[in-house]
Amino acid sequence: MQSLAIPFEVVDNGTRYLLLVPASFDEKAKFELWQYETENQAPAPDRDKLTPVYQDGLWGVACYIAVISVVAVLAGETVFNADWTSAGRIDGILIRHGEWWRTVTALTLHSGLPHFVGNVLFGTLFGIMAGRVLGSGITWLTVLLSGAAGNFLNTMLLDPSHRAIGASTAVFAALGLVAGFSWRAKLFAQDRWAYRLGPIVGGIALLAFTGTGAPGSNTDTGAHLAGFICGFLSGMVLTRFYAIIPDARVQQYAGYAALMIVTLSWIAAL
Repeated sequence: MQSLAIPFEVVDNGTRYLLLVPASFDEKAKFELWQYETENQAPAPDRDKLTPVYQDGLWGVACYIAVISVVAVLAGETVFNADWTSAGRIDGILIRHGEWWRTVTALTLHSGLPHFVGNVLFGTLFGIMAGRVLGSGITWLTVLLSGAAGNFLNTMLLDPSHRAIGASTAVFAALGLVAGFSWRAKLFAQDRWAYRLGPIVGGIALLAFTGTGAPGSNTDTGAHLAGFICGFLSGMVLTRFYAIIPDARVQQYAGYAALMIVTLSWIAAL
């Protein structure tokens, strides 16, 4: 017998039925069962009696806006008598000498109000997209790590004198995260190639449209691309952990971890 190209056999061991598949189809079979259970859940209880932990990624977006807003205020007031921009920006020379925290702190800094507003708008859009798929906590921990990885990768590929600030690397990591997770999920589901490639094509098109900046601008296109790539790879990896994504405690711990990483990075910077 075959279903969705996965060979299987149902065996009655006397107490329960067992579904057996070849070891090489183990992950695909688990994913198909998870999708079936998700798509055929019993009717949800009365929504008025529910207290959802996350609503379309809005909690994660709210925390993202709060963090970059707090940093903007503290940097503007030069709290601790520190130059926050100099202490937290991407600096190719200093990162090569071990100041890794700059790959994180730079994500929370902006050069002015237009830069800040732009990252708030796109961060909200892509953050909600990712939060709907992966939940707020996992989304923003992954986006933070992917954004930091994108900053590091971009810095290593450029001249050591490279300097930059801004959340856009993480913003495009969120876009890549959605594209990577969606593409890998469709690959597991064995959809037609048009459906498999849809998330990638859509993500790259949006990256090209919004992430290259106007000619002559200071847009760090390499950081946007690096963030997208790191987010895409992270999204593919997360399909291996689909079973824990709905767990509210996992979401909460992931969210706390993201806030802790930002806090510790700024403590190291200052």
